[in-house]
Amino acid sequence: MQTAAAGSSAQTTTPAPSHWVASWGAAQQIAESNNELAAEHWRDASMRQVVHLTLGGKQIRVRVSNVYGTAPLTLDAASVALAQTAGEAGIQPPTLRALTFGGRASVTIPAGAEYYSDAVAMEIRPAADLAISLYFKGEPARQTSHSGARATTFLAKGNRVMDAVWADAGKVTRWYAISDVEVQAPRSVGALVAIGDSITDGYGVPSDTNTRWTDVLAARLRDNKDTLGVVNAGIGGGRLLKDGLGPNLVSRFDRDVIARAGVTHALVMIGVNDFGIQHRNGPDTPADRQQLLADLKAGYRQLAERAHAHGICLIGGTVTPYVGSDYYHPEQENEADRQELNQWIRTAGVFDAVADFDATLRDPAQPSRIKPVYDGGDHLHPSLAGYRALAETLPLAALRRQCGAAK
Repeated sequence: MQTAAAGSSAQTTTPAPSHWVASWGAAQQIAESNNELAAEHWRDASMRQVVHLTLGGKQIRVRVSNVYGTAPLTLDAASVALAQTAGEAGIQPPTLRALTFGGRASVTIPAGAEYYSDAVAMEIRPAADLAISLYFKGEPARQTSHSGARATTFLAKGNRVMDAVWADAGKVTRWYAISDVEVQAPRSVGALVAIGDSITDGYGVPSDTNTRWTDVLAARLRDNKDTLGVVNAGIGGGRLLKDGLGPNLVSRFDRDVIARAGVTHALVMIGVNDFGIQHRNGPDTPADRQQLLADLKAGYRQLAERAHAHGICLIGGTVTPYVGSDYYHPEQENEADRQELNQWIRTAGVFDAVADFDATLRDPAQPSRIKPVYDGGDHLHPSLAGYRALAETLPLAALRRQCGAAK
């Protein structure tokens, strides 16, 4: 009996445990007036949005978002396919697959909700460009979007989701109603979410080039044979404590970090806009500045508590220099506050690791300014060389450690 059992076991292959892991994602926000898509591009219209994945797999699913909608949103048809190339509407026809939701081509997503598609069998390699095509008969009551896509979205009239060629497509550089692409991956594979402001979102990066610092980090991980999804949850103009072009980071941390599939690590880099807007728009008294510092530290502590409660390692990114920018004009006192917060990030023990972005970008001769080679030209955002330097700053050892039980 023992021999027969052994033979039976040898012929049976137990599938390796797997789970869903985020391979791409974007932070959602309300489309303000200059980023809204005109109603004609929703009514009996299709949009094809190309996203750059970080993890590969053999099954994928897409999460469609109506999180800021004020009424139910009906998606009437959808598909996925590998793109021919970033920046173009064409897809690879053999890879074209219809998306379904509970087996149906159409789905109605309640106001404030996000829905997963059914799983799709598709061979995906790391760094693939995936085209997600959506068809709507009518426009949403309020649009959910990501304004800083830095990728081309293609627009066409009628239901075109199963068409390989969109020769007549219009173009915008924003994403609408998509928040995640996930892949089935071994249980050992996790994901990092980088959450922050326009520096994380990739301000200044040419469209369709995928050269944000998070893109460069994902390539660095692949080169080092580290299998980890990388999700960019930056929002331009974002603040830790108060709403701006998007919701404050503390309020969106659960949705943008904790609720994403397979997240094991998060990196938070925020603070420039908290400091700068108070200085530019408020009285900025010594008492105000001290209160802001205290509130920023309290906010960071809350993020760490939330992350650790879900077994997620939280990495703190120091706030990079911005003296000389036309957008913000910090005085010596404001620069001193930035330095104080950075020293706290490095030494307070709140974070599981630190990415010292300030030390990387600052000019040794003028530490309150970005080093010229890393300056994108406005003395606030990095150049492409600066973004590459940020990606090199993150210690990969911090992404290999575990911080508690998996979710």
